[in-house]
Amino acid sequence: MFRITKEFHFSASHVLDTLPGDHPCARLHGHNYVAMVELAAESLDAHGFVRDYRELKDLKTYIDDHLDHRHLNDVIEGPTTAERLARHLYDWCAARWPETRAVRVSETPKTWAEYRP
Repeated sequence: MFRITKEFHFSASHVLDTLPGDHPCARLHGHNYVAMVELAAESLDAHGFVRDYRELKDLKTYIDDHLDHRHLNDVIEGPTTAERLARHLYDWCAARWPETRAVRVSETPKTWAEYRP
């Protein structure tokens, strides 16, 4: 199995309003997010790629237009956790690239959430 990944960066705010009021994430706050998409295939195309990295520019455009410097509560339904953001991005990618296997999202340098069906 061949696997490729590409990393994307963006900044956004959110509120986890389902948490108790004394939880710090229940207050308005933001993160410098890192999202990583993973694609895989058993064989390579005629150019030797799982998928040309240039095609993944569409994800960068989506992130820039819909997530970067936005309030995620206005973009994603339900709690705007890293887990749900990973699922949101996975669904967006899988609808375009059948080789999509997983999306990982980091809110801090030491934390990662992943959606992998």
